[in-house]
Amino acid sequence: MKRSKRIEALDQRKVNLDGFIDEWPEKGFAAMDSPYDPVPSIRVENGRIVELDGKKREEFDFIDQFIADYAMRVDRVERSMAMSSVDIARMIVDIHVSRDEILKVVSGITPAKMKEVINELNVVEMMMGMQKMRARRVPGNQAHITNLKDDPVQLAADAAEGALRGFREEETTMGVARYAPFSAIALLIGSQVGGRGVLTQCSAEEATELELGIRGFTTYAETLSVYGTEKVFIDGDDTPYSKAFLNSAYASRGLKVRFTSGSGSEALMGSTEKKSMLYLECRCLYMTKGAGSQGIQNGSVSCIGITASVPAGIREVMGENLVAALLGLECASSNDQSFSHSDMRRTARTMLQFLPGTDFIFSGYAAEPNYDNMFAGSNFDAEDFDDYNVMQRDMQVDGGLRPVTEEDVIRVRRRAAKAVQAVFSYLHLAEVTDEQVEAVTYAHGSKDTLDRDVVADLMGVEDLMKRGITGVDVVKALAETGYEDVAESVLNMLRQRVIGDYMQTAAILDEDFHVMSGVNTPNDYMGPGTGYRVSGARWEEIKKIPHRIDRNNF
Repeated sequence: MKRSKRIEALDQRKVNLDGFIDEWPEKGFAAMDSPYDPVPSIRVENGRIVELDGKKREEFDFIDQFIADYAMRVDRVERSMAMSSVDIARMIVDIHVSRDEILKVVSGITPAKMKEVINELNVVEMMMGMQKMRARRVPGNQAHITNLKDDPVQLAADAAEGALRGFREEETTMGVARYAPFSAIALLIGSQVGGRGVLTQCSAEEATELELGIRGFTTYAETLSVYGTEKVFIDGDDTPYSKAFLNSAYASRGLKVRFTSGSGSEALMGSTEKKSMLYLECRCLYMTKGAGSQGIQNGSVSCIGITASVPAGIREVMGENLVAALLGLECASSNDQSFSHSDMRRTARTMLQFLPGTDFIFSGYAAEPNYDNMFAGSNFDAEDFDDYNVMQRDMQVDGGLRPVTEEDVIRVRRRAAKAVQAVFSYLHLAEVTDEQVEAVTYAHGSKDTLDRDVVADLMGVEDLMKRGITGVDVVKALAETGYEDVAESVLNMLRQRVIGDYMQTAAILDEDFHVMSGVNTPNDYMGPGTGYRVSGARWEEIKKIPHRIDRNNF
């Protein structure tokens, strides 16, 4: 058959390599609404919720019971549930209604009612709502710091550059799980070389991750996953109660905790109970609140390919981010897994969080080339830094990053690598050669670095753990080898563990180790002329992209 050349050309567009599917509620492929979603309802007897979204208490599964007992304000539910969903939605975008007033109303609505409220909002209205409901006044950003070789020297260099570029949280993971202690130490050191007060975490098996935190190698955790159906939760060998217990284990040791959830996970794991993705994610977020976590990493996250395949899927992602903010949670709004072959589509997806600002616009911007990202590849990566900085400049939006100079990048990368070299030598952990330091200083990714002796590294890791080395030993090693300023920064991070203020909702530290959170720097947006505005020194910083005509040169 003779074909249209235009259609042939369109067929070759990268967007057509993406996966798409019609709505199929019976299998969970429904983004915003399913005919099987429950009708909102509530009934309270003797101060106890005995009916929730069409289920009597004796019919509750453990998710219903946990939400009813821990996630809702029983003293508010009858008033809040009596309000129409459209009226609550209008409050969200009304500049005359404060964030605090909305938080009170929402504290008494059920997950099904929340789903109805979000369905009354279009994408622009959701962005308006996020601009007001974000917990912390100033948005932020988080980076993935990983590489294919699990090379701690490269990790330190990339962490230093990432911190220099403005990331206030940095997260790593490994291809070889046993590398976790080296990775955590390298990330801790590198981050403080590039920008004092950067929070770090090492994503590993829970027992290992908790031990790394107890030893002072990390400062936060965000891989406490929750799911929207009981069957999927059980398949994950967990319950809401076990997650609440684990949350307490981290928090009691001074670690900031953020849960993880996201639409599409139940469809991926084969048990959606025919419910919409939005409704199931509402259940996840209510559990997160009930467990006492200060925040959530959500926005489909690693299941974005599933959510993005259905109609209104990207709208649903923004909707679930907004639900997190409406529940008073810190929102790290994903954008952290590549989902499309189309540059236009991946950028459009990110704009929903970038423009209004979230507590962390990315819960993992790949601060390395995507081939080095052990979290399966981010929506944006190190090759997008300049584009991202230009978008901030174009729109006068604070996306959490800043332009840097090549001279500064080389300087902090070398210093971080040298600091790790010094610490590893002082503590007799593993050799870091001058050649390896030089390679990572100028490297783009692991294709440009030298191989390490993996056997020797893993022996060093085993010895480190047996000797009981802690963050205090890292501080001493830095101080004794000429890195007193870095030692002071790492010591300040350990002090924060004792103080505990950075466990406040949406907390980050500035470079003077002052806490900025939803408690002491709350979002105060109430329409034009209010809230956070990019201006002053921050605006001057954003404007200074490297490839511009500088009038001072004329």
